[in-house]
Amino acid sequence: MAADSMEIDDALYSRQRYVLGDTAMQKMAQSHVFLSGIGGLGVEIAKNIILAGVKALTVHDTKHCTKWDLGINFFIHEEDVTSQRNRAEATLPRIAELNPYVHVAASTVPLDETTDLSFLKHYQCVILTEVSLLLQKKINDFCHAQQPPIKFISADVYGICSRLFCDFGDEFEVLDTTGEEPKEIFISNITQSNPGIVTCLESHPHRLETGQFLTFREVNGMSCLNGSTHQITVVSPYSFSIGDTSKMEPYLHGGIAVQVKTSKMCYFAPLQIHVAMLALNHFQENFGRGPNIGCLQDAEEMLKIAMSISETLENKPQVNGDVVKWLSRTAQGFLPPLAAAVGGVASQEVLKAVTGKFSPLQQWLYIDVLDIVTPLEKVGSEEFLPRGDRYDALRACIGDSLCQKLHNLNVFLVGCGAIGCEMLKNFALLGVGTGQDKGLVTITDPDLIEKSNLNRQFLFRPHHIQKPKSYTAAEATLNINPHIKIESDINKVCPATENTYTDEFYTKQDVIVTALDNVEARRYIDSRCVANLRPLIDSGTMGTKGHTEVIVPHLTESYNSHRDPPEEEIPFCTLKSFPAAIEHTIQWARDKFESSFSHKPSLFNKFWQTYPSAEEVLQRIKSGESLEGCFHVIKTLSRRPRSWTQCVELARVKFEKYFSHKALQLLHSFPLDTRLKDGSLFWQSPKRPPFPVKFEFNDPLHYGFIMSTAKLFATVYCVPFTEKDLSEETILGIISSVKVPEFRPSNKVVQTDETARKPDHIPVSSEDERNAIFQLEKSILSNEALATDLQMKPISFEKDDDSNGHIDFVTAASNLRAKMYNIEPADRFKTKRIAGKIIPAIATATAAVSGLVALELIKVVGGYPADAYKNCFLNLAIPIMVFTETAEVRRTEIRNGISFTIWDRWTIYGKEDFTLLDFINAVREKYGIEPTMVVQGVKMLYVPVMPGHIKRLKLTMQKLVKPSADKKYVDLTVSFAPETDGEEDLPGPPVRYYFVQEDN
Repeated sequence: MAADSMEIDDALYSRQRYVLGDTAMQKMAQSHVFLSGIGGLGVEIAKNIILAGVKALTVHDTKHCTKWDLGINFFIHEEDVTSQRNRAEATLPRIAELNPYVHVAASTVPLDETTDLSFLKHYQCVILTEVSLLLQKKINDFCHAQQPPIKFISADVYGICSRLFCDFGDEFEVLDTTGEEPKEIFISNITQSNPGIVTCLESHPHRLETGQFLTFREVNGMSCLNGSTHQITVVSPYSFSIGDTSKMEPYLHGGIAVQVKTSKMCYFAPLQIHVAMLALNHFQENFGRGPNIGCLQDAEEMLKIAMSISETLENKPQVNGDVVKWLSRTAQGFLPPLAAAVGGVASQEVLKAVTGKFSPLQQWLYIDVLDIVTPLEKVGSEEFLPRGDRYDALRACIGDSLCQKLHNLNVFLVGCGAIGCEMLKNFALLGVGTGQDKGLVTITDPDLIEKSNLNRQFLFRPHHIQKPKSYTAAEATLNINPHIKIESDINKVCPATENTYTDEFYTKQDVIVTALDNVEARRYIDSRCVANLRPLIDSGTMGTKGHTEVIVPHLTESYNSHRDPPEEEIPFCTLKSFPAAIEHTIQWARDKFESSFSHKPSLFNKFWQTYPSAEEVLQRIKSGESLEGCFHVIKTLSRRPRSWTQCVELARVKFEKYFSHKALQLLHSFPLDTRLKDGSLFWQSPKRPPFPVKFEFNDPLHYGFIMSTAKLFATVYCVPFTEKDLSEETILGIISSVKVPEFRPSNKVVQTDETARKPDHIPVSSEDERNAIFQLEKSILSNEALATDLQMKPISFEKDDDSNGHIDFVTAASNLRAKMYNIEPADRFKTKRIAGKIIPAIATATAAVSGLVALELIKVVGGYPADAYKNCFLNLAIPIMVFTETAEVRRTEIRNGISFTIWDRWTIYGKEDFTLLDFINAVREKYGIEPTMVVQGVKMLYVPVMPGHIKRLKLTMQKLVKPSADKKYVDLTVSFAPETDGEEDLPGPPVRYYFVQEDN
C-alpha cells in the first residue's frame, strides 16, 4: 500500500480488507507506531502490526540477546546470542521482511525516568512491554496530555500471568463498533399506531438490539417512511417498534429496513494497576530484584504485600492467594503461548487505536493460566530452576518434567495456513518434537503459497510464492529452533489418504492439531482420533472471531458430537427467477460461470472421449440408440464459435437472453397485476418484478459483460484473439451488426415452490432428438466435426487471479441481474468475497487462537484432569473472550448396567475358522449382551429379518468380511434387541475384530 497513492495492494491484503474495510486500511497505512521491548511479547505485537500494514514501526530495546531469548523470541537466532547483538537490531531485518510496505526502524537509546519524551510526538500510538511501572506511568501521562492524545498501550507477561492496558485519551471516537455488515430486514407489516410495530417476514428473525437505528426503503402505502431513520425498541425476535405511525398512510406491502451504523464515543482514564501486579512491583522495589523462580518463601512474602495493599484500597478487594503465589513463583519465567494470545489481543488494540475501527478494550485485560500450574503444586521447586538452555524461561513456568514431555511429543499438525504457521512457531518455542530419542512433528498441507497468504501466514515470504506450504513452513520452523524434528507432507487428509495416515500412524501420535477451514475434513480427522483414542485440538478463525476446542479421550465429547446448523441454501426458484438480495444475483452469476465455462465443456470432452467420432455418434442415434447427453453436446458443437467475432456475437446474444428475454418471459407468466388465491399481489416483498435491461454500448457495465464473456468463450472454445480484437472500435463494429433474436414468449411453467430442488435432468423431446440428427449431419458436411472441434478447454474458477476475468464476469453478470430486479448492486470487492466464498482473516486473531491452542496442548501433554481444559470463543472486535469448560462425554446405556461412550471400543480376537456365530457368542461372553445385528461400514453382515442371513451364522468371518491380505482387523458396528418388541434396536460401541489372536 504505497503511502502517496494510498492504493491498497489487494493481492496481498484481500483477506484483511474484508475484516477492516478500506477506510481503516488507509488510516493504518498513515500511522507511525513506537514499540518498546522486543522480548517474547514485543516480537508478537511487532509481527502482527507489520503484517497488518501500519506505515512505520520503531522497535526499541536496550538489552542484548541471551540464550533465554531463544526460547521466547522466534526471530532471535543462536548467532545473535554468540555475538551479543542488541535485541532490536537482531530482530529488525527479520520483522522488516514480513511486509515491504512497512518502514521498520530500530532504536537502542536508553529510555528511563530522565529521557526527554518529546520524540514520542512523532507517533500516533506507543506500546510498552518490559518497562517499569514508574516509567509506564510517566509515559502514559505524557501521551494522555498531548493534543490529540497519543494512544497508549502497555502489556506484559510475567510467567503464568499477563496484563494489557489501553488509554486512547479523554475522548476517542469509534467509527464502527463491531465490524458486522449492516442488517437488512424484509418487512411483512407495519401497524398504524403509537408506537408503530414493524413485523419482519416469518422465519427470518431480525437479530436487532434496542437503541439501534434503521432506515427504510421500498415501503408501499406508508411511503413517508422511505428514506427516514428511526431508533428502534425490540418487541420480539420478529418485531420492533419505531415511534408514532398513527397519522401515516396505511401500510400496503413490501419494504426493507436497513441498519444504520453509528459511531460511539469512548472515554479513558490514565494508568492504574491491580493488586497482584502492584504486589510484584512493590516486591521488586523492596528487594531490588524479582521473586526467585519457584521460591515458596518469596511467594509468601509477595502474598503478604498483596494483603497489605488490599487493606489500603477503598473497596478492599479479595486477594486470590493462588494467583499471587504462582505469579511470584513464575514471574521470572515466560510462557510463549500466553504471549501469543495476549500479543494477538494487544495488536488488535493497536489497530483500533490508529483506525477507530472496532470497540477498544476498556481498559484492562488480565489473563492467567492458573489451571496449568495448579496440578504442579506438589512438584519440587528445583524442577523450575534454570539449566542454561533455551527452555529456561518455559521451565520456570511449567517445570522440567513437562518440558521433557513436550520434547518427546509426537504431534500431527493438519494445515499450514495462518493458524498452522503460528502453531509451528509455538511448537518451536516449546521445544515440541526435539527429544533425542523421541518426538516428531508431522505436518501436511496440499496447497501452494499464494501472495494473499503472506498477509498472515508469517513463515512465508514473496520468494516462496507457488512453493508447497508444508515444505516451506518446515524449513522456516527450523530457523526458529534447529533442534526440532519435522516431517512434511503434501497430502490432503481425507478418506482417500487412509493408506497414508493409517490407524497405526494415528496411534503413534500423542496429539493431533487441526488448523483447517474445511468442516468435512475436521469431522473426518475427529472420527479417526476417536477410533484411535487420540486427543485432538481444533481451532478456527473468521475475521476477528476465533474458537478453540480441546477433545480428550474418555473425558470430553468429540468434534462430531455437535453439529453446526447447516448453511442456509438459497432456494432454486429464488436463484432462477425471484432474487431479492445481491447475494442471490452473485450466486446466480457464479452458477452461470460454472455451467457455461466449466461443467458444459467438461461434459463435452467426456462425451467425445467415450464416442471418438461424430460419424459413429450419428450412426448410433439414427439407429435409435439413446446416448446420454448427446443432445446438449450436439447443440454445443453446432453453435461453436470459431472466431473472435463469433465469441463477441455469442456474448451479445447471451446479454439479451439473460437480462431482457428472461424479464419479459417472467412478466408474461406473471403480469404485474397477478394476484394469489388469497387476493394478495404475486409481486410483493420479497418477490421483486424484473424489468428488461436495454443494451447500451457506452454503459461500462454492459460493455464489461460483453468483454469478459467473449474472452471466456474464446478460452473455452480455444479461439485466439489479439490486443486489436479487444479494442472498443473492433467490439463496436461486431456488436452493431449482430442480429439479436426477438423475444418469443413460452408457456413453460415457472417454478415458484421454495422447497423444490434443481432438476437433475431436463427431458429431451422427440423433436429435439430429430433436430440433433439434422444439426450433427450439417456439422459433418461442413467439416465442422473434426477431431479439433470435439475438444473444449474447461476453466476452473479462480478468484485470486485478477488477469483471468473470472471475477469481472461474475461482477458484471450479477450487477446486470441486480439492475434488472432493482436490487442494490455490489462492487467487485464484495462480489469477489461472496462468489469466492472468501473467509475474512487477520493475523491478530490467528495469533491469539494459536496461543490458546498451545496452552491446551501443555495440559494434554501433562495428562491433566477434565476440569483443567478450556474451550474458548473470542471476538477481538468487541472485544470479548469467553472460556468454558469442555463438555463431559455422554454415556449411552444399553441395558442391565451395560453402557458405553464414544471413546469405548470392544475387542474380540478370533482365529482362522471363527464363524459369525462364534463372534456373536464371543461378544455375549465377554461383554454380557448378545448382538442381534452386525454391520461393516454400509454393508449389512447380519440382520436376522433379511432373507438368507440366518444361514450366514455358519460362515467364517474371513469369508463374510473378505479382508485384504495385510488387514489384521475390521471395525464392526453391533446393535442389540430392544427390551420390548416394536422399539428400535439399541446401539452399541464399535467392535474391533482381530482375525487372529495377537501376541500380547
